[in-house]
Amino acid sequence: MRRAQSFPVLETERLNLRAVMPADHDFYHALLAVPDVTRFSDFPDAPARAQSGRILAWMSKRFGSGKGCAWLIEQRRGGAPVGAIRINRIDRSWRWGEIGYESHPDFWGRGLITEAVRAVVVCAHREFKLHRVEAWTLPGNDASDRVLAKTGFAHEGTLKQKAWFKGAYHDFRMFGRVADDPLC
Repeated sequence: MRRAQSFPVLETERLNLRAVMPADHDFYHALLAVPDVTRFSDFPDAPARAQSGRILAWMSKRFGSGKGCAWLIEQRRGGAPVGAIRINRIDRSWRWGEIGYESHPDFWGRGLITEAVRAVVVCAHREFKLHRVEAWTLPGNDASDRVLAKTGFAHEGTLKQKAWFKGAYHDFRMFGRVADDPLC
């Protein structure tokens, strides 16, 4: 299976999705410091700068390693950063990937993450030639469940106590879509 040759910069009607850079650290650290942003994620709550720096460095290496891809989401008008979105992992032999995302609450409820997820799903299927794309949410994260439903993901079930983080086991609500599913 071929790998995208150059970093896939994505544009939508209202957004630019570009490679994560070290200069994004201040924004990303501030984003992860918002309790509502990390509430339903496995990222640490209120991470130290070193922790958010490690996460940003991990994201910036995903594409070069061939194991994923991460974008910073910016508004097309004015370039204000909105959040980040990733293909967290890619399994090239089985042709599947897993996505994740977060955005600043100032931008919630506007459909921006739905727009970004659509762009990344198209890229995953077309550029990375992934047949299947997956995502998980934690119970109670209804907004993220709606984003996934709006972008053609189907809820496939719940994996009980799938992961341990933040001092507890967590159920994962699993969502998936394949290349010939409608994008919505």
